[in-house]
Amino acid sequence: MAKRFFDIVVSALGLLALAPLLLVVAVWIKLDSRGPVMFRQERVGRFGRPFFIHKFRSMRVDNAGLQITVGADDRITRSGRFLRASKIDELPQLWDVLRGAMSLVGPRPEVPRYVALYPAELRALVLSVRPGITDPASLAFRHESELLARAADPEREYIEVVMPAKLQLSADYVRQAGLRTDARLIWATLRTLLKG
Repeated sequence: MAKRFFDIVVSALGLLALAPLLLVVAVWIKLDSRGPVMFRQERVGRFGRPFFIHKFRSMRVDNAGLQITVGADDRITRSGRFLRASKIDELPQLWDVLRGAMSLVGPRPEVPRYVALYPAELRALVLSVRPGITDPASLAFRHESELLARAADPEREYIEVVMPAKLQLSADYVRQAGLRTDARLIWATLRTLLKG
């Protein structure tokens, strides 16, 4: 209950405080490339329920291909490169937090294709909480796309190496989750972003 109250207050205040920035980013995206401002994608949420996550669009509308981003992906727009590097593209997820589909801190939500590959015991544990905007795996794999770019087969590297490591970090978080842990992770995320 305390965690949900914290999520509601912080996400609401965040959306209000960041409204001017969100508007500027929306205009930039529209001027930079054809297509909608927002990107919506189905992800797997708490208890395995699907939901649509919201981000600022950072790729061309004809972005068919892998469901992971690899290195200097040529699908990424000019504005999208900055938005991704700064993580500003993730800010619309404050709305997902406010409406209850996500939390500020929790395991990052994955697409159904990859959730289907989770080991059963870890799947049940990780999906027992709301997915989050940030978590230990997000911090540890901040440069995931560069890591995958060095692999001969990026998707295989993601499935066999990166995803299991992220899943274990997410499971460890769920086992010790609490407001104090969340506050530490939010601070660590902000500090990482400010350092660039």
